[in-house]
Amino acid sequence: MLTMKKIALYFVLILILACQKGQQENNVTPSISKTVYSGGDIITMEGDNAEYVEALVEEDGKIVFVGTKTEALKLAGDNKVEIDLQGKTLVPGFVDGHAHFHGFGAQAVCGNLLASPDGQTDDIPALIKTLKEWHAANGTDKTQGWIIGLGFDDAALAEKRFPTRHELDQVSTEIPVYIVHISGHFSVANTVGLEKLNINASTPNPKGGIIRREKDGKTPNGVLEELASIPHMLKLISPTEPAIADLYLDEGQKMAAKYGYTTAQEGRAMTNHEQMADYAKRGKMYLDVVSYVDYTMPKYIESEWYGNNYQNHYRVGGIKLTLDGSPQGRTAWRTTPYLLPPDGQKKGYLGYPAFENDADVDTIVATAFKNNWQLLSHCNGDAAIDQLLRAVNKAAKKYGNEDRRTTLIHGQFTRQDQLDSLKKYDIVASLFPMHTFYWGDWYKEIIGPEEAVKISPIKSALNKGVHVTSHTDAPVAFPNLMMILWTTVNRVSRSGDVIGEAERLTPYEALKSITIWGAYQHFEDDKKGTLAPGKLADLVILDQNPLKIDPMKLKDILVLETIKEGKTIYSKK
Repeated sequence: MLTMKKIALYFVLILILACQKGQQENNVTPSISKTVYSGGDIITMEGDNAEYVEALVEEDGKIVFVGTKTEALKLAGDNKVEIDLQGKTLVPGFVDGHAHFHGFGAQAVCGNLLASPDGQTDDIPALIKTLKEWHAANGTDKTQGWIIGLGFDDAALAEKRFPTRHELDQVSTEIPVYIVHISGHFSVANTVGLEKLNINASTPNPKGGIIRREKDGKTPNGVLEELASIPHMLKLISPTEPAIADLYLDEGQKMAAKYGYTTAQEGRAMTNHEQMADYAKRGKMYLDVVSYVDYTMPKYIESEWYGNNYQNHYRVGGIKLTLDGSPQGRTAWRTTPYLLPPDGQKKGYLGYPAFENDADVDTIVATAFKNNWQLLSHCNGDAAIDQLLRAVNKAAKKYGNEDRRTTLIHGQFTRQDQLDSLKKYDIVASLFPMHTFYWGDWYKEIIGPEEAVKISPIKSALNKGVHVTSHTDAPVAFPNLMMILWTTVNRVSRSGDVIGEAERLTPYEALKSITIWGAYQHFEDDKKGTLAPGKLADLVILDQNPLKIDPMKLKDILVLETIKEGKTIYSKK
């Protein structure tokens, strides 16, 4: 029998349930709306010197407060999540000045031919062994029927030379084999691979490329340079079968997030733009990717993807122009000869340009300026940089040069006088100090010790007022931005020599080169790069503070968590 007390409680329960239902129907159900980070070093990256705050508040993917913990908790109110950093370090999400995002997936899927410490390919027998083991474990279902390896480095191989088709025939005489040089500017195929590529004794060298030959001067030895290599490489590491293409992009995103990327760059998009655009359109992109399409693909920059605003985390930011080749591969175009010419070249060899006629370069640069397209130009040799500067001078006189953020990519052999021109035309210098570790010792051989210390003059550029960034150029190496910090700060070679002490950045400057300065280069400094109210909550949690540890230990810092617009996209297990 129901008592009056039980009846009263019953009606109270009904009223509570009715109120909850009404709240749900009117979308007023209480929810957690803010996240408060505190309990560690929070580096804002605002200002010329390191600034720390006690707490950061995120709401709806944006930073809404940085300051004291007391004020943060008060602002966040009752419906909040508190994240205790437990002494770890919070910094803005990383923005790499230059990389090839679409190649990250191939690096994750294909054989790893990098030398120590990133791999185990320190001589040609090890290269052959690695390819055989990779094929035994993976087959060729994910690589279009080829055995593919990425990252071999003749400068790091004990033999100090490229492998040939005959050595790759030891991997297989039935399956095509294709390996890509660490620079991305060379490749080697085995005999059946050359046949698949329709390269034989009667095949002429393409414009801007070389097919290396055997002693008879005709038979290809397997090594392909520049435009004899790059078109084949792009096809082989960019599968078109939809499921495999998605797999590569999935793996590429995972790798980027693991290293703290919240914004990645595709530094030379061609037809692979279509894959990335489709991937984004289907909602599969979760970190921001900005593409710079090859100048030969104007239809892509004229598409709906072009602009400063992302659509589903993807956009086209401008065009890419490549004016020479690889410095470590000795195809970079210099004004002074290499001391040690590559195979098949004579004393006095300078490398070579991608464009022999300035008029062609002038037209491309002028088109970019006329249409207000941001221009990224790959120039390693000082002769190539001279060619770029001549073209920019003409275009700027005709179309003006206000806030274009034209960017020099790599600039390994930039002269001091050229830095003045970069400042004059407000050209961003995205330099590559990582070379000091990987090839600093090699440069001492190919250009001489006095010139080797001048590579990637990033501190000189900064001192002259040039906007700078530092980059990985991944998949040239792993997209490890802690390695970028380490090399930019220390400039120590494999042998332990310091390659250009005067060109070292401070740890804070190096950290700016992959956060706020990277955001500036991409016209995104109003949204990214520092921890400030109104900016995106693109965050990285590091296990150590790069500003407080021994600089020689920077490369050992681990990314513990990567957060894109308030959502975790990577967490170290």
